[in-house]
Amino acid sequence: MRCCRAVDWRAEDVYERLSPAVLGYFRGRGVHDPADLTGDVFVRVTRGLPRFQGDAAALRRWVFTIAHHRMVDEYRRPDRDLHVWTSDVPNQPGIEAGAGDADLVRALSMLTDDQREVVVLRFVADLALGDVAKIVGKRTGAVKMLQARGLERLREQLES
Repeated sequence: MRCCRAVDWRAEDVYERLSPAVLGYFRGRGVHDPADLTGDVFVRVTRGLPRFQGDAAALRRWVFTIAHHRMVDEYRRPDRDLHVWTSDVPNQPGIEAGAGDADLVRALSMLTDDQREVVVLRFVADLALGDVAKIVGKRTGAVKMLQARGLERLREQLES
């Protein structure tokens, strides 16, 4: 068993480093209020940070696991607003809204839920295949196939 060196992570540093990617993850998944969910995630991260032990890669996996679970909770809420958020991100440090953002969000909405989840975790959250597989509860081979099909469909949508 590999032992990770304990790092004293500061909540401010973790937020600054990972909040743009978490916000992008929620935007890519089409949640109603991605900024609100991002805030919720980092409240939970801040609470759990004193007990967390691991390196930067483990921290990223942990934060995105929390984000994924928070998003699932939001979708399961019976009183949730079914509006899909597609507007540009407000100006925030580390977030640059490009002209193609709306096109990308629309193209992502054309993917299946599983394809969208995998593509966003792989390329927005920058997680490895194995990490994505653990988060979504699928085998690595299934994640590879979802990724390939999702990227192909994205390409088709963005070209048309």
